[in-house]
Amino acid sequence: MAEHSEESTVTEMIEEEPRKPVGSSSSSDSGSDGEEPVQSSSVKAKVYRLFGREKPVHQVLGGSKPADVMLWRDKKISAGALSAATAIWVLFELVGYHLLTFVCHGLILSVVILFLWSKACTFINKSPPRIPEVRVPEDQAVQVARTLRYEINRAFAVLREVALGRDVKKFLTVIAGLWLLSMVGSSVNFLTLVYVLFVTLHTVPVLYEKYEDKVDAAAEKAMAEIKKQYAVLDDKVLSKIPRGPLKDKKH
Repeated sequence: MAEHSEESTVTEMIEEEPRKPVGSSSSSDSGSDGEEPVQSSSVKAKVYRLFGREKPVHQVLGGSKPADVMLWRDKKISAGALSAATAIWVLFELVGYHLLTFVCHGLILSVVILFLWSKACTFINKSPPRIPEVRVPEDQAVQVARTLRYEINRAFAVLREVALGRDVKKFLTVIAGLWLLSMVGSSVNFLTLVYVLFVTLHTVPVLYEKYEDKVDAAAEKAMAEIKKQYAVLDDKVLSKIPRGPLKDKKH
């Protein structure tokens, strides 16, 4: 009986030993399976996007009705806005109509039509036209003022930092941007510039959203080349330019 019990215990030990690698292999398999989505997610995170954006184009543009108009979610509204902008540009730029004259004539025509309509309704015993009361909401006006104030202060801070000579790269960027803006301003007038920007906002975002993978790939190559050339320029020229004073220390 003792020999039989010893044989049974030895047999159970032999049967339990191969089970351990199975569990360890399953755990390693599960670990390897768990690593696959992490690796795939890291690969997805490494995809280059223009301007380093992490959100869809619609959310970058605000995700509201203006974004829907710029991305042609509603083709009728987008086409109507583009047609109206084109008509205004033709009216002022090609026909030679002046803004003040246009506003005054439009107000005169509107007031005369509404006045005659109201008088006619009293003679034919009908209710006068309902003219909505237009008011600028206080909260929206305050929000616009705060946003404008923030952008102006940020622009002044950038100009101050550039003037102090703390960032050569930013200095060159500001100079190039102002020079390009002056060249554009000398070539076209303000109304044409606004119209071109309006058309650009109604065409470039929707085209980018349609071909964003191709555009991002080309932009990645262009940015790599720009960084390469800037590194050469920084090594040979910019690094030899003396820097301005450091930022003021807090006491």
